[in-house]
Amino acid sequence: MEAWAKDQKVIDTHVTFVSDPFGTFTKHFDMELTDSRVLEHGIIGRCKRHAMYIDDGVVKYQALAEDPEFDPAGDEFPEKTLPPAMIGAIKEIQGSE
Repeated sequence: MEAWAKDQKVIDTHVTFVSDPFGTFTKHFDMELTDSRVLEHGIIGRCKRHAMYIDDGVVKYQALAEDPEFDPAGDEFPEKTLPPAMIGAIKEIQGSE
């Protein structure tokens, strides 16, 4: 995680990277990638590409990039989980509160 944070230039910022080595978070939010097309390549326990907006411990918005038919991991079309989409969703949520 430290290498990733360094690569993304977020060391000493408000961003904190955390890992999920046992898949506890991933399984709790039902984000474990279990598609057979991925499992047959030996990729076990991977998390689907997703993003969450959590405010005071409450999930207020969750985006999932998966396309069950073409892209079960969500790697090819991540747009729903990237910053512009998340910022737009958060602004909409905050505007309605």
